[in-house]
Amino acid sequence: MKKFSLIVFIALSFTLFSCVATVRPARQVVVVKTLPRIHQVVYVKGVKYYKWNGHYHKRTGRGYVVVSRF
Repeated sequence: MKKFSLIVFIALSFTLFSCVATVRPARQVVVVKTLPRIHQVVYVKGVKYYKWNGHYHKRTGRGYVVVSRF
């Protein structure tokens, strides 16, 4: 009975405590310093976005960052 309990404990410890870590790649952030002349101002749910070349950008302290692509 002790051997069976030990085997069950070891089996459960391997399934519950894993040494595998999830690694996610860092997102690539594209920052544009100045707006091109052909940009459009778009409001989505009251939030101001800048659209050009099929991408939506949001203003940040460093410049304009791509928030979505369509």
